[in-house]
Amino acid sequence: MFQASLLDCFSSDGPGPLGSTVRRVDLGRGAWIDLRPGWIGGADALLDRLIAGVRWRAERRHMYDRVVDVPRLLAFYEEGEPLPEPMLEEARAALDEHYGAELGEPFVTAGLCFYRDGRDSVAWHGDTIGRGSTEDTMVAIVSVGAPRALMLRPRGGGGATVRHELGHGDLIVMGGSCQRTWEHAIPKTARPVGPRVSIQFRPRGVR
Repeated sequence: MFQASLLDCFSSDGPGPLGSTVRRVDLGRGAWIDLRPGWIGGADALLDRLIAGVRWRAERRHMYDRVVDVPRLLAFYEEGEPLPEPMLEEARAALDEHYGAELGEPFVTAGLCFYRDGRDSVAWHGDTIGRGSTEDTMVAIVSVGAPRALMLRPRGGGGATVRHELGHGDLIVMGGSCQRTWEHAIPKTARPVGPRVSIQFRPRGVR
């Protein structure tokens, strides 16, 4: 069962400040992450609206010698396509204002993933389709709903795995070489856990 965050009940709706509230962690090898807990006020109500209002789709993919169900539901908004919630437009504008000078370009697409329960997951990967395979870039992820573990590890091994529990409006931004020198995953969990939606904002040509 999904349990709303008590902090979310007392915060104003929409994205909060960034600036000095963001904590940067240097991962090494040119990679870093920024963390801003509870960035989106009203995140639990936003979760309900996204679950009900987004046209979620199920996908099937080839895995070795068979076709399997992707263990989460998906939606994707191309550059110029309106986002399903005004709050997401506000969040993207705030991210552009904060990161625009460092990134050198705006965030233009949004991918949404709906993790219905602990059986839904995403395997180890980097966003290396397109420019992320050869260039430094940023991917900003907002998590609403029940916290789930986002794991990061150096690509090819040789270092410790990093774990962050993200939900209830938390923001994580993966930057620098993170997509090509590190991998990230949302593992399955056997413990009871409520629904979670992640919103991934990316620049042009990064998937």
